[in-house]
Amino acid sequence: QVQLAESGGGSVQAGGSLRRSCVAAQFTYTAWCMGWFRQRPGSEREAVAQIDSDGDTDYESSFKGRFSISRDPAENTLFLQMNGLKPEDSAMYYCVAAPYRSPYLCQTTQWLEVWGHGTLVNVTS
Repeated sequence: QVQLAESGGGSVQAGGSLRRSCVAAQFTYTAWCMGWFRQRPGSEREAVAQIDSDGDTDYESSFKGRFSISRDPAENTLFLQMNGLKPEDSAMYYCVAAPYRSPYLCQTTQWLEVWGHGTLVNVTS
């Protein structure tokens, strides 16, 4: 069973940056996508960014140019670099994974197989 563990949450002032990490344990997928979701208070979970085992990436439009997703295959680690943070980026951020070689299949919850426990990002004004 694949397990995901996030780190790198915390509090930052508006305009600042944070780097989120997600380590995948027992990662047996040979073709896969991974990504980040977030959930703001009182809102539905929303996709942020995705990457697949070929290195193809995709971003929801509101995050393009500010957030960057990457991976270190040797360490089974996924990253999310968040720059230019805004107070409205405050949310629980979750790492996700699925055994499909397409970033688009990690954009919708129906295809996801594994969720991390989530960590909180708080952006103060």
